[in-house]
Amino acid sequence: MIKILHLDLETFPHQVLSWGLFNQNISTNQILKPGYTLCFAAKWHHDKEIIFKSGHHDGHSEMVKQAWYLLDEADVVTSWNGQRFDLPILQKDFLLEGLGPTSPFAQVDLLKTSRRQFRLASNKLDYVAQQLGLGTKVQHKGMDLWKECEQGNEESWTTMRSYNIHDVVLLERVYNRLMPWIKGHPNHALYTDSEKPVCRNCGSSNVHSRGVQHTNTLSYRRYYCNACGTWMRGKNNITDKEKTVLV
Repeated sequence: MIKILHLDLETFPHQVLSWGLFNQNISTNQILKPGYTLCFAAKWHHDKEIIFKSGHHDGHSEMVKQAWYLLDEADVVTSWNGQRFDLPILQKDFLLEGLGPTSPFAQVDLLKTSRRQFRLASNKLDYVAQQLGLGTKVQHKGMDLWKECEQGNEESWTTMRSYNIHDVVLLERVYNRLMPWIKGHPNHALYTDSEKPVCRNCGSSNVHSRGVQHTNTLSYRRYYCNACGTWMRGKNNITDKEKTVLV
């Protein structure tokens, strides 16, 4: 069975010296403290347990190692802007902790799906989840929450933990709703021993043939997943061998 990990990261911003507030070019010698990973939440698809690790509760090195172990075990990692944000930050942490790359995994960045497939007013996770009727993010006091967490405020850390965990809950809900729209999703059929055809996106065997899909020169059997709504095509050409197709 394919192992899908839903992941969300929270980070603290760079602390710098600056003479202004707008359009500033910050040099490296103005950095007082580079940004770093505060915490992460992760959830295996369909599992009830949500994993939460933080530098405050577990120590930075241990938190990074736990993230490494999870990614090393995953076949697929889903995220919201994870390809540009979460994963590069974690890989930076791995590098600085002296860890090598994890075993390869595929990425499903749902922000890319939202941007490519729809014309929503906003592509923020909170907005998309609300538009789909799936809930909303945990409300908090903004940047002050991050400041207080860095200072070790336990009440603020309780809020941060709830905020981070609920983001992963929303991420999985949105993943399930966007499932048939995800292009290039890792193929579940490659991770199963079933003799029956299964949906490439969700793994269900509740699929049936519905028509034919034509390219410029070839034709393929078309399939529909009754479980998630994904459209697929067979891999074998069914064009009549005697038929001449001009291109």
